[in-house]
Amino acid sequence: MDYGKSGAPQKGKNKPRHSEHNAKGSRKNPFGQQQPKAELLARMKAAAEKNKKD
Repeated sequence: MDYGKSGAPQKGKNKPRHSEHNAKGSRKNPFGQQQPKAELLARMKAAAEKNKKD
C-alpha cells in the first residue's frame, strides 16, 4: 500500500501566512537603524508632563 497517496497531512512550509507591517528590513523598519535616545527621552518627558497636568 502506498501511504504517501492516502491523504496524510502535509508538512508545514515554515513560512508565515502574512508579512508583518513593521518587519525588520522593511521600508518602515530598515536594518541597522535605531531611534535616537534623545528623541525617546523627549517623548517620555512630554508624556510625563502631560500626565502631571491631568
